[in-house]
Amino acid sequence: MKPLSKNIIFALIAVLLISAIFSGYTLQSEKPEEISMAALVDEIQSGTIKEITIEGSDVSISLEDGKKQKTKKEASVSLSEVLIDYGVNPEQLKAADITVKDRSTRSYILGVILPSLLPLFLLIFVFWFMLRQMQGANNKAMSFGMSNAREIKDTKQKVTFVDVAGDKEAKEELAEIVDFLKNPKKFSDLGAKLPKGVLLMGRPGTGKTLLARAVAGEAGVPFFHLSGSEFVEMFVGVGASRVRDLFNRAKKSAPCIVFIDEIDAVGRQRGAGLGGSHDEREQTLNQILVEMDGFDPNIGVIVMAATNRPDVLDPALLRPGRFDRRVILDLPDINDREAILQIHAKNKPLDPDVNLRRVAERTPGFSGADLMNLLNESAIRAARRNDSKVLQEDVLDSIEKVLLGPERKSFIMNKEEKKITAYHEAGHALIAHLLPNSDPVHKVSIISRGSAGGYTLKLPSEDRRLHKRGEFIDDMAVMLGGFISEKETFGDVTTGASDDLRKCTGLARELVTRYGMSETLGPRVFGDHQEMVFLGKEIHEQRNYSEKTAEAIDAEVEKLVNSAMQTARDIIRKEKLSLDKIAKKLLEEETIEKEAFEALLAKTT
Repeated sequence: MKPLSKNIIFALIAVLLISAIFSGYTLQSEKPEEISMAALVDEIQSGTIKEITIEGSDVSISLEDGKKQKTKKEASVSLSEVLIDYGVNPEQLKAADITVKDRSTRSYILGVILPSLLPLFLLIFVFWFMLRQMQGANNKAMSFGMSNAREIKDTKQKVTFVDVAGDKEAKEELAEIVDFLKNPKKFSDLGAKLPKGVLLMGRPGTGKTLLARAVAGEAGVPFFHLSGSEFVEMFVGVGASRVRDLFNRAKKSAPCIVFIDEIDAVGRQRGAGLGGSHDEREQTLNQILVEMDGFDPNIGVIVMAATNRPDVLDPALLRPGRFDRRVILDLPDINDREAILQIHAKNKPLDPDVNLRRVAERTPGFSGADLMNLLNESAIRAARRNDSKVLQEDVLDSIEKVLLGPERKSFIMNKEEKKITAYHEAGHALIAHLLPNSDPVHKVSIISRGSAGGYTLKLPSEDRRLHKRGEFIDDMAVMLGGFISEKETFGDVTTGASDDLRKCTGLARELVTRYGMSETLGPRVFGDHQEMVFLGKEIHEQRNYSEKTAEAIDAEVEKLVNSAMQTARDIIRKEKLSLDKIAKKLLEEETIEKEAFEALLAKTT
């Protein structure tokens, strides 16, 4: 129960007790009338008195009509003496039915002691309440150095390897962890020690956290989950204290799994020149290193961590005895993408015509998180149409929404801009279709999405990890296809090709300086790309070559760009009829799908 709830309950109980005490004392159906002694004498003499009750100096009077009255007398003199002095005869006194009562302890407490002590009781209660609040604040201050790790024990939402599609090699590596947690004696009898730490490395969205939860679900052990940034605070020593508390909790719950997400937030390489060697982040990292060395691997505490920047981690964190097992999670291939789509489609009513294999073909480079988002966007699109099922067109349209952004239906181009956009996209599509090393064109559209006025969607027919020089050269010609198409058709160019020119120039420089694909400069890498550890991004390139070499690099980049431009120009001039046909079709229908596009060019040839 929370402290605030307890305080409220105690306050309500105190109010109810005070109300119960005063209920018999203060609540009366009718307040008695105050009268003088002379009026009492007149009522006695007139015979309207039913009963008189004397309690100390208080005189309570009940009349025949039920009316209540009260008066006072001297405490040392009896009422009978007073009434006789007022001229009341004995017969009238006898008819008045006078009763004398001793003053009770209860009425004395309620009437004398309690009114004087009540303010003191209230003051004590206020001080007690304030003291409890101060103690609660002290407890919060003392718990500031405790770990905020969330322990997941919910079996209803348990994740297992069945819920993780793809990553076969990673699951095989982690199956040993599960086996160790279930049957540690099998390993210890052979003298085997499983790694204390397992580092999951992969791009964002590849399922690092999901895989860690699957290990805990398969093993059926507690799962402590927290982010690396939760260790670091502005106060010195808090991070190290939280690390100690986390490992103490883990040892008490062993066997268990401790999962630290985004460990690069606290595990970056030490000695970066920022804050010296005594800043809070480095103290926290030092404590993690000490704790991972300080427990026996056979007690059943497995430390798992995830990062998408393993290159910035401190070497001491990766040495044997700490995070010495590294599991790499790659982007899913076409078969894995189809399996991931099937998992995320379980709770979605898909139309029987939905072909998840075709969706997987159209989503190269998508991570598991991207695919989950894709089907979620598809379901949202179907709900907007008030449809009960998710159609194939919902899924295919959501691919473009994830890649490029939503359709900008409010963005209306004039006729001239629409025509320029049509020829621009037609140039991209035509060159991509004709060059042998370019990916197939799946869709061409002049409907604005995101910041693009139109787009040409070309996707590889199969997943590739290695790329040839010829692919890059053809891609550069495709990038310049829109620029050349505008220039050859209208005799002028627009700003619509600015992004294409930037990408083409960047790719040409990458070919020369990083991939060693320049025929003139040869297989060399030029420039040392420096990264600032605390930013985690490349901010400048350290030149390790002369000015003469820099001029040669610029000349080679220019040569590659001009060659790609000439290739695009030759195709546009030679296939002017096909270009006009594609542009005309775009102006009529705004979108051309893969089958229609190939049929259109087949008729032209």
